[in-house]
Amino acid sequence: MPIRLVTSVCDGPILVCDEGVSFWGGVDPETGVIMDRMHPQFRASLAGKIVMMPTSRGSCTGSGVLLGLAFAGNAPKAIIFRETEDILTLGALIAGKLFDHDIAILRLSHADYDALAMQTYASITENEILADDLTLEINNDTMQPIQLSDQDSAILAGSRGAAAQTAMEIIVAMAKATQSHELIDVSRVHIDGCIYAGPAFLTFARKMADLGGRVCVPTTMNAISVDHANWRMQGVAESFGQPAQRLADAYVEMGARPSFTCAPYLLDDQPETGENIAWAESNAVIYANSVLGARTIKHADFMDLCVALTGRAVRSGVYLNDARRPQIILHVDAPDDADDAFWPMLGWLAGKAAPDRIPLIQGLHASNPSTDDLKALCAAFGTTSAAPMLHVHGITPEAHMPAEADAPQVHITSKQFADLWRGFNKADHKIDLIALGSPHFSATECHAFAKLMDGTHVTDEVSAIITLGRDTLKTISDNGVKDRLEQAGIQIIPDLCWCSISEPVFPPDTKTLMTNSGKYAHYAPALSERSVRFGPLSYCAIAAQTGMAPNTPPSWISNT
Repeated sequence: MPIRLVTSVCDGPILVCDEGVSFWGGVDPETGVIMDRMHPQFRASLAGKIVMMPTSRGSCTGSGVLLGLAFAGNAPKAIIFRETEDILTLGALIAGKLFDHDIAILRLSHADYDALAMQTYASITENEILADDLTLEINNDTMQPIQLSDQDSAILAGSRGAAAQTAMEIIVAMAKATQSHELIDVSRVHIDGCIYAGPAFLTFARKMADLGGRVCVPTTMNAISVDHANWRMQGVAESFGQPAQRLADAYVEMGARPSFTCAPYLLDDQPETGENIAWAESNAVIYANSVLGARTIKHADFMDLCVALTGRAVRSGVYLNDARRPQIILHVDAPDDADDAFWPMLGWLAGKAAPDRIPLIQGLHASNPSTDDLKALCAAFGTTSAAPMLHVHGITPEAHMPAEADAPQVHITSKQFADLWRGFNKADHKIDLIALGSPHFSATECHAFAKLMDGTHVTDEVSAIITLGRDTLKTISDNGVKDRLEQAGIQIIPDLCWCSISEPVFPPDTKTLMTNSGKYAHYAPALSERSVRFGPLSYCAIAAQTGMAPNTPPSWISNT
């Protein structure tokens, strides 16, 4: 029986998405057209449709993109899921609760989902989903009472002011929508909603700041959309730079730390194993759960601020022990001579194999990955999977957890790596831009690239840019790596990252870029509207020096 998560009465044509869609980077934020070139429904429009998809995937910013589509009049009328989903559900909840833009969200059983997917048009009423030859009765009696502490109730009554009261109302509504009945304390928050992807993001943040919002737990901030101190000198238009800066400033005004990094796990104060935190930004969530053993669901944009204002989060998903167990086992034949390109490619393939469940990856116990390798793995995994974590046997701290009894087993083959290499490298060999830092480069990655570039210089036909966080910038400034990189002709830009960069900081004349990031190789064709090549860091150095990407894949791929 269908479960209603967010209420709206509507009707419209049905669009069935064979895979989940990341609204950030996968959907045009103004038109609602799917722009992820790797998605089966590429170029289909979500606007005005009843959209069906197994679940969402990708960035936590999807909630804000959905709200922006509602503001623009191009949102779906309804989204129907087959699995649990938080990001778009939260976006629809905010759209209706705060801004009177109603988008229905429902979840169906597998049988009902498959039956409705055969239809072409549907109406959603208060009690039913009606299609040409199908009627599904909606279960409107699924909400369990929420267990609130005395402090929760006091916040709901306004004890901490209007902003915290609104935040608690949203948290409670989301708990009901996801059929959770308990809240937990969290020790820290990472805000993702500070990326400016349209007016909706600033409208929300400004509303909460004007209501007197103030964070009550340590709160860091994601990369933003401009270099906060230098965007005017970089030629960014006032029409974009000013609202992007105002958005960041609104969160700082509410007490968030201007860390401006998409890799908060690189900061000195890392979460500890078992610590309940509330992070948004998909790669950070996956890294925190998988590598650090901390606990956080993928908090959607807007919910991150609500949690920061109250210190409370919905106890659901991977906050719970059983929900962290592996649900699928992936066997990988690790090549002996694999370079750093192996890890982002593995992450992308693992996400494809486990689009909606937590995998246990086996076969890598002798590979000794660095923290940068694991960063790349987690980031690329988040582009193709909705799961909030992964396990790697012999490497990640909770990989010993027993898998679910019926967990399927899948073999990721060397042929899949070769096919993905070709898929990532369809563009011409001539390179105009080297794009490094998605997620933000670490100090060790900066040092590695400086070593590759020592004694050489970026060719005149190429721009080479590293994006990183302010703390990393200070580290490489102190240890001399920044000077070495700049002497080689590499531009270093803090605060923003490749998933939020815009022209003219992104060189406008670029036709083809090269990256070592599986995450950016996936998102860049849609976000930048440029051709993309992918390779290990050594290939990026060769392309920076010569303007040409190497013609052949690494030996560990070409020998398969």
